[in-house]
Amino acid sequence: MIKPYNTAENKKKEIKKMFNNIAKSYDTLNRILSLGIDIWWRKKAVKQLNNPKIILDVATGTADFAISAAKNTNATITGIDISDKMLEIGEQKIKKLNLENRITLKIGDAEETSFKKNSFDAITIGFGVRNFENLDLGLKEMHRILKKNGQIAILEPSIPTFFPLKQIYNLYFHILLPKIGGWFSKDTSAYSYLPNSVKSFPAKKQFLEKLKKIGFTNQRHISLSLGIVSLYIAIK
Repeated sequence: MIKPYNTAENKKKEIKKMFNNIAKSYDTLNRILSLGIDIWWRKKAVKQLNNPKIILDVATGTADFAISAAKNTNATITGIDISDKMLEIGEQKIKKLNLENRITLKIGDAEETSFKKNSFDAITIGFGVRNFENLDLGLKEMHRILKKNGQIAILEPSIPTFFPLKQIYNLYFHILLPKIGGWFSKDTSAYSYLPNSVKSFPAKKQFLEKLKKIGFTNQRHISLSLGIVSLYIAIK
């Protein structure tokens, strides 16, 4: 199991610690390291949803996905995350944008939520699935709380497959990104964990098959930005 700090603590505790450590620099680094394209990735994902009225944003972090959903749908959105420091920053952003009547944030574990079955029209999760301690358990929980015909939209980093982008990407992702992220955030482990967690995540076909086994249907993969990000869409 890939963990940020490789201590005796379980992955979930390490992930919470990691995001609490990097919360203050997280948004700035996201903009720098993605060249701002991460905003477009989230908008693209939200545009794939079929006019949901109630959305859950899992691993919401500083609420970027939830905010994108509020801007591009008429839905009410709940965001959950295990990192209280990330949620504090998310709350500040929501207040600044006057979206308190549309978005509610709360502490929550994606693998064991407090929501009833069939609660949401759609679930979004941006760059958080690979951080689950138990991937199958997290996906099963999202399937449980989705309404029938509800959609799930998952964004995850992926590795390009063609020359020379693959080679350039690997240089950037495995060497430059950990150095930049570690220097800026003062947590070198967090940004070394990122490329390692992406490398260990199931390949596209394997992940689509996993969604199918959980019970999702019409699962599909959309390659974004020449393959550096994957968007997965599926229906309950």
